[in-house]
Amino acid sequence: MSQYRIAVLIGSLRRESINRQLAHGLFKLGPADFEFHECRIDDLPLYNQDDDSHQAAPVKRLKQEISGAKGVMFVTPEYNRSVPGVLKNAIDHASRPYGQSAFAGKPAGVIGASIGSIGSALAQQHLRNTLAYLDMPTMGQPEVFIHAKEGLFGDDGQIGEGSRKFLQEWMDRYVDWVKSHS
Repeated sequence: MSQYRIAVLIGSLRRESINRQLAHGLFKLGPADFEFHECRIDDLPLYNQDDDSHQAAPVKRLKQEISGAKGVMFVTPEYNRSVPGVLKNAIDHASRPYGQSAFAGKPAGVIGASIGSIGSALAQQHLRNTLAYLDMPTMGQPEVFIHAKEGLFGDDGQIGEGSRKFLQEWMDRYVDWVKSHS
């Protein structure tokens, strides 16, 4: 049985998302005592502060999943040089109302892929700024900005041979990061 449950927020809703495939590949690189749970964010209403006193059931579920986790992993594409709106919406919901953030103190890892040559570098930078405000100790190194191209994934859909060692190093560092903050 796992000792470390990790809430995973994937910034893409697309079924065939590169970032969803990346996340699932990363899960397989994690140790046996880590369990990765992909949090559903496609059913969240748009954030409206008027709803803070009566949050919708999907919002309560998301907050509970994050609160019950030992850490959070963000796997995000880059849309228009920033994080996708759906991910920002989920972050806004789970961090509200003010003083009741599910994120506070949770160790975070940020990673992502994009078809652009800089990967998701700018989205990750914007996300890191938000996570700093939310009081999430966020792993700084190694930074991983993946240019999604041929060979990133093998025929079996898992992390390709050429990227496996590099991404295993990221996962090992993330595991150590979570353990050091537990």
